[in-house]
Amino acid sequence: MTLEFDKSIEEIEKYTQQLMVEYAMKKNIKEKLEKDLNAKQNELEEVANLIDVLEQVRLLLQRASEYAREQIKQQIEMLVTHCLQFVFGPNLEFEIELSEVRGKTNAEFYVVSTYDDVKIKTKPQDARGGGVVDVISLALRIAVIQSTDLYKDGPLILDEPAKHVSNEYINNVAQFLKQISDVFHRQIIMVTHNQYLSEIADLAYKVELKNGISEVTEFGLE
Repeated sequence: MTLEFDKSIEEIEKYTQQLMVEYAMKKNIKEKLEKDLNAKQNELEEVANLIDVLEQVRLLLQRASEYAREQIKQQIEMLVTHCLQFVFGPNLEFEIELSEVRGKTNAEFYVVSTYDDVKIKTKPQDARGGGVVDVISLALRIAVIQSTDLYKDGPLILDEPAKHVSNEYINNVAQFLKQISDVFHRQIIMVTHNQYLSEIADLAYKVELKNGISEVTEFGLE
C-alpha cells in the first residue's frame, strides 16, 4: 500500500513539473506575442503619422500653380534629402513624382537608396525601418511649414521626434534640429524622453509624476 502511495505521489510530482514547464513555455510565447504586437502597433502608428504628413504635402502641391508647384517640389526634396543624408549618410535621397489624375495633381513619394552605384527606389514606409520614417516625417513637417506663407513666424512644436531612430544616429538628428533652428531662425519647443535631443536645448524642463502630481523643475544642461 505504501509503495502504491509513493508511486502515486511521484507521478503527481512528475505531472506537476510537466505542467509547470508547459506553463513557462506558453507564458514565454505569450510575452513574445505581446512584444511583437506592441512593436507592430508602434510601426502602424508611425506609418499613419507619415501618411498624414504626406497627405498635407500632396494637398500643398495640388493647390500650387505649375511653376510654384515645381519650386515647392524641389524645396521639399532638397530639405528632406538633406535631412536624410545628415542623419544616415550620403546614400539616401528623397524624390517626389508628380502626375495629373482626373485634373488634379497627384504626388508619389519615394526614398532612393544607392548601393555600389545601384539605385533602389522604395516607398518611405518600406525603407530602412521606423527611424527613416521618423526622419522623413520630421523633415516633411518642417518643409511644409517653410514652403507656405501660413506660418511665417512662430516656433516649431515637436512631440517625441525621431523616437524610433537608433542611438547610432540620434545625435545627428539633434544636430540637424539645431541647424534648422539656426538657418530658419525658429525657436523649437520639443517634448522628448531622449537625452541627446534634450541636450541641444538652451533651456530644458524635467516633468516628473510624484504622488499623482506633475512636478516641473529646470533641467541642468552641462
